[in-house]
Amino acid sequence: MTNHDERLRGLRAIAHPLRLRILSLLTGAAMSAAEAARELGETQANVSYHLRKLHEAGLLRIAEEVSIRGGQAKRYRHDPDSGERITGDGEDHVMLAAALGDELRRRTALRQLGAPGAMTDAEVWVSPEAWQAALHHVRQVSELLHEGAKPPRTPGTVRVSATISLFQLDSRR
Repeated sequence: MTNHDERLRGLRAIAHPLRLRILSLLTGAAMSAAEAARELGETQANVSYHLRKLHEAGLLRIAEEVSIRGGQAKRYRHDPDSGERITGDGEDHVMLAAALGDELRRRTALRQLGAPGAMTDAEVWVSPEAWQAALHHVRQVSELLHEGAKPPRTPGTVRVSATISLFQLDSRR
């Protein structure tokens, strides 16, 4: 399999709403399929299938193997930097954008009204320097959120949502 094929497989792997939720969940804690299934309200078989797909795509690593009731269970963890290796053609990015849109709608329905937040939407022309600075700041925000991620319901934490997609548009169209 070529490097391009691996990148494309990764992009297709995350273009699924449940897989996006799994990646977010496994950013804050390593979990087995059973643990993640309980947290997500899904079946263990379904979560196990999606964990395998994400692992095959290089988006999850096995953090540990533990003995549970006489068997071995793998606990997976998401490497937030793995997303930097994902590329694909226009149709794959459209698929990913649709999954992100679905996930954003799901999370918006869970929003705590009156709590502080931020939102922006822009299709603008900026200097290359401003574009590079924006990318740098968004990467910093992403690192801050991923490094600060804790297991679900950890005392003293708040549940937040962040969906950010920055890309350069084709200026000929």
